[in-house]
Amino acid sequence: MLRFIAWRIAQFPLILAIIYLLTFLFVWVAPGNPFGQSERQLSRAAEDALKRKFHAESPAQFLAFYPKQILTTGDFGPSMQYSEWSVNDILREALPVSIALGLFALTIGAVAGVAVGTMSAVHRGGGLDWFSLSLVLLGISLPSFISAALLLSVFAGWLKWFPVGGWGSIQDMILPGLALSLAPMAYIARLSRVSMIDVLSSDFVRTARAKGLSRSVVIWKHCLRNAFLPVLSYLGPAAAATLTGSFVVEKVFSIPGLGQHFVNSIQNRDRTLILGTVMVYSVFLLTFNLLVDLAYALVDPRIDVTEGGK
Repeated sequence: MLRFIAWRIAQFPLILAIIYLLTFLFVWVAPGNPFGQSERQLSRAAEDALKRKFHAESPAQFLAFYPKQILTTGDFGPSMQYSEWSVNDILREALPVSIALGLFALTIGAVAGVAVGTMSAVHRGGGLDWFSLSLVLLGISLPSFISAALLLSVFAGWLKWFPVGGWGSIQDMILPGLALSLAPMAYIARLSRVSMIDVLSSDFVRTARAKGLSRSVVIWKHCLRNAFLPVLSYLGPAAAATLTGSFVVEKVFSIPGLGQHFVNSIQNRDRTLILGTVMVYSVFLLTFNLLVDLAYALVDPRIDVTEGGK
């Protein structure tokens, strides 16, 4: 197991380097000038001075400076649009906000999704099953910006039960958390339902019932553990996406998280901030995928995640 973990971690630098280079390529060839986004038109001399300051006179110069700086000091450099802030300062301020919101949304999505999917499978073909399938279809099909706008309009604008936007209290977290949890909740419910239906037809379920175990104990203690494996696979990328923040949801609710900064960095062609945000997301994605692989062995000891069974 330790060899497996060490091998996976050793792959991280290569994967992150490929992600950095691909992101840099797309950022550099995208139309727009990071130094010409303000209303005031810069002179040629001022623009050249900014390019020298940010080592952005050419792609080769940019790549020769920033990757070396990131590896040696962990500094992503200054933001091209927020001149008084470095990318590290922005990440330090915004990432905890996105993590708090993401944990809240992921908890809602996982708990509610597993519960709905399990009950739907147990009562397959009934009214609860059809109702849950309709909710799942709605959650998967409805874009996050529409669900966020609907929640904001109804519960903050019309009913006035929650604040319109901002950050700082539990109430500020509820509506964006619900909007952010709808999509993972729908996927988890669908995965739980399909997996639970398959597990309920297994021989060990009939054996457990024949030995006198109650239906609820068989379902929630024995079946759910086996049915949870497909959900566990999905939780890796879902956790990375929710913990780093939803770009659209944070923008709709004016939450000062990583997602809003990423949207602004794209609009402003802020290359250093785009690269810093993408690298943080990539680290989260790789880490959670590794944790999911390790969690397989804890949920089901029969699974050997090491290559070749070693």
